[in-house]
Amino acid sequence: MNTDESTQNAPSTSKAANRRAPDVWPAFQAHDAPALIDFLVGTVGFLRTAVFEDAGRVAHAQLDWPEGGGVMFGSYDPTAAEWCMAPGTFSAYVVTAHVDDLYRRLTEAGVKVVRELQERPYGSREFSVADPEGNKWSFGTYAGEPRPDQP
Repeated sequence: MNTDESTQNAPSTSKAANRRAPDVWPAFQAHDAPALIDFLVGTVGFLRTAVFEDAGRVAHAQLDWPEGGGVMFGSYDPTAAEWCMAPGTFSAYVVTAHVDDLYRRLTEAGVKVVRELQERPYGSREFSVADPEGNKWSFGTYAGEPRPDQP
């Protein structure tokens, strides 16, 4: 292989530097995926990382949370029985260091609060909202416990 061929097939440095470590990706479906993307990006603050459309529907969307993690979803497709999830049945906990600011911004935007901002006995300050599809999103400061030492 000559140098030109190996350079052409190698991933770009900037793209390789931005690759994520393997994560757990919550996944769900939406009746109106474009509207849910607009809500989660424009109102809540997720980043629109990738949206792939197929025949007028969202085949796959990846939205990243600025502080880490993200979700994947697409348009509801009841014909895909092996991977069909009823819209509005999803819930997620999103870690944020800016819980008070986010709560204020979402309540000012008229987002439906399903659990008010409160201190929890396990050390988190958090609240929960419903998105336009009925999914529940909790936002809080609890980042989980440290992993146990691995053998």
